[in-house]
Amino acid sequence: MRPLLRWMTLLLAVLLTAAACQPSPASPPPSPTAAAPAPPSAASPTPGAAAPIRIGAPFNLTGGMASIDVPAANGARLAAEEINATGGVLGHPLELLIRDTKTDPATAANVVTQLIEQDKVVAVIGFNDSDYVLAAGPICQRAGVPFITVGATSPRLPGQVGDMLFLAPFGDNVQAAVGAEFAFEKFGKTAYLLWDKGAEYTTVLAKYFKARFTELGGTIVLEDTYQSGDKDFSAQIAKVKALPQQPAFYYIAALPDDVGTIVKQFRNAGIAGPIVGGDGYDTPLLIEVAGPAAESVFFTTHSLLTADSPNERVRKFVAAYKQKYGTEPEAVFAALGYDSVYMLAEAIRRAGSTNGRAIQQALENLRDFHGVTGVINYSPQSHIPQKGVTVIEAKGGKFTLAAERVPQKVPAP
Repeated sequence: MRPLLRWMTLLLAVLLTAAACQPSPASPPPSPTAAAPAPPSAASPTPGAAAPIRIGAPFNLTGGMASIDVPAANGARLAAEEINATGGVLGHPLELLIRDTKTDPATAANVVTQLIEQDKVVAVIGFNDSDYVLAAGPICQRAGVPFITVGATSPRLPGQVGDMLFLAPFGDNVQAAVGAEFAFEKFGKTAYLLWDKGAEYTTVLAKYFKARFTELGGTIVLEDTYQSGDKDFSAQIAKVKALPQQPAFYYIAALPDDVGTIVKQFRNAGIAGPIVGGDGYDTPLLIEVAGPAAESVFFTTHSLLTADSPNERVRKFVAAYKQKYGTEPEAVFAALGYDSVYMLAEAIRRAGSTNGRAIQQALENLRDFHGVTGVINYSPQSHIPQKGVTVIEAKGGKFTLAAERVPQKVPAP
């Protein structure tokens, strides 16, 4: 019996060892390497879903442009999630790849290259400033990837980049014309003009304002410039205060990171007249930095986003944004990001394809697209929508509606 007992004991040990080596059904084996945290993105596909349609979304989420690019990225993310909740596009979910370009044109170019070559995006939406579009746009053009800029407003961009580029906003010549006409009628015929000579946006905005204001019969009593990054405007202020008579108003073309500082320093120096500018003022930094000094500041922009807006699309967007992020939209660029994703989704539907040229042609034929920021029409001849302009006044620590206007005449790009 002993040999049989030893044999049975050995067999039992082998069976127990084999059982111990099998993984538990409740505990799948670990992956070979730990997954790195995914970069911020929206509407990522769920396991088992159809292959996603990948959209690149480069934004300056840090640095000087963050106050307007973060809301734009939030608006884009919200749109992608809404679209996916209703079935996606052509039976596929959208995957929005949001990437931080750090307010640096070189980083913008590198990020867009990666989105196209490695992530294989079929289109790009992003950026609220022309300098970043000029850095990234030619890369999209060469790759045949459609690119909708969320908020860059230079009307020269399509000619500088190519036929793959579309603007979601109006052009600077349109908003500058409205700024000139509004200020000429409301404040008077003399103006001081200051702009940031280091940025495409501020340079062209000042140029178009001057062209339309002088055409109306206005006089620029003094022109001056500053450089991006300047924090001390005492030299410019000294020249203004040396004028024999102060102008009726002050037109200052500035980027979001500079607006509050400039306004505060001008007011602290005793310059109390109306200050007028463009959509670079549409940032919470204006009131956060300037505080009470922001009174009597007026600027042109794309819409006034309030919960009690008479526009139903605006009200719905504001409510949806607040539900998701816990706050009302910080800047109008949130709505432009939202509109850009919906426009692109509509173009892909109409194209019935994710081919770049097919999407581009569908965008060129987009008519009567009703967005939060207005009605958008493109054509093969124009990749810039003709929309009305909202004029906002900073009053009582918040933005209020001053006017809704269409320019009487627009300077040529």
